[in-house]
Amino acid sequence: MSDPTPFAERVLDVVERIPPGKVMSYGDIAEYLEEGGPRQVGRVMSTWGGGVPWWRVVHADGTAPPGHEDKCLVLWRDEGTPLRGERADMRHARWLGDHQ
Repeated sequence: MSDPTPFAERVLDVVERIPPGKVMSYGDIAEYLEEGGPRQVGRVMSTWGGGVPWWRVVHADGTAPPGHEDKCLVLWRDEGTPLRGERADMRHARWLGDHQ
């Protein structure tokens, strides 16, 4: 696998700063960086996201990345992430970055 691009490095840096019990959507991260979009962030996460707290990055509706639902639920519960059923409660769990 190739090294992360500069954009990927910035995405991964943001993901590393999401506090336990909080989440950001793919779009939140792109908006925070003022660069790219949800799909670009998703691509970074699928390619290089294994070494960061990937379970803290969700779809805008609070759902986990496809195929990772069960693992996310365990990790979210361990961290005390506010939930609505089997998804992150975006009203209470969303983290908007350092300038919140």
